[in-house]
Amino acid sequence: MRNGKIKVMIADDHRIFREGLKLILSGDDQIEIKGEASNGKELLSAVRQHAPDVIITDIKMPLVDGVEATRKLCRFYPGARVIGLTSFGDDHMIIDMLEAGAMGFLLKNIVHEELVVAIRTVYQHRPYFSAEITEKLSRIIAGRYVGRKEQHITLTELEKQIILLICKEYTSKEVADKLKMGKRTVESYRIRIMDKLGAKSVAGIITYAIQSGLYRQD
Repeated sequence: MRNGKIKVMIADDHRIFREGLKLILSGDDQIEIKGEASNGKELLSAVRQHAPDVIITDIKMPLVDGVEATRKLCRFYPGARVIGLTSFGDDHMIIDMLEAGAMGFLLKNIVHEELVVAIRTVYQHRPYFSAEITEKLSRIIAGRYVGRKEQHITLTELEKQIILLICKEYTSKEVADKLKMGKRTVESYRIRIMDKLGAKSVAGIITYAIQSGLYRQD
């Protein structure tokens, strides 16, 4: 955040939708639209030029789609905070986007207040999924972890505590403060947990916790 505002970039191949998003977000005094793109190729170039804090991208776009663009953004800009926003809630699309590194996923039928909440949450490096997406994740991840459950994944009590705090959207610093340990130690545990679960991102940790019953949403 610079000058007290979150810099947001929007990528969607429909101009009228981009204009609608800009109109909605312009009403928030903590958000500034930094740029826009009509496809993934333009998005990659625009991010390099404008360095936004949060990127909102459609999935199905020409030239380079949202999944590939997200994968490249997270590879070349490790701090990239991407929200997938689409009309389609296809299972494979959700998984592909999250495995590419997206920190949030929303359907286009959400109300604008939730979009603002998602932007603010992801800006703080915390994952955000709309309720419908969370329900889908708990179902579609189940099959992926059946084999691993049969292999009896062993988590220590400390690892379970860290997973629960991640699910509650705690940052690494907040987890460290809560458990009275260093931030780097927490990051090391996070990597170790991901390795045990075969997860490629924090989203994988969360979906495993939901599916396995380790974490239950209110």
